[in-house]
Amino acid sequence: MKITYDQEVDILRIIFSDTPIEESDEEKPGIIFDYDEHGNIVGLEILDASKQEQNPRSVEYYIPN
Repeated sequence: MKITYDQEVDILRIIFSDTPIEESDEEKPGIIFDYDEHGNIVGLEILDASKQEQNPRSVEYYIPN
C-alpha cells in the first residue's frame, strides 16, 4: 500500500495495488474509487483533502493487539 498527498492539487491518494486502473467512479462527492478490470478496488482518491483532514501530510499507522 502506498499513500501520497499532492499539495498542489490537494489530493490524498491511497494505492492498494499496482494493478492498472480500468475505471474510476466518484462514489460520493470528493471520494473517487479506482477499479481494476475485474472490479476490484485498487485505489482511492480524496479531493480537497486539506478540507477533510487537518494535516493530510501526516499518517498514523496503527495495528491493534
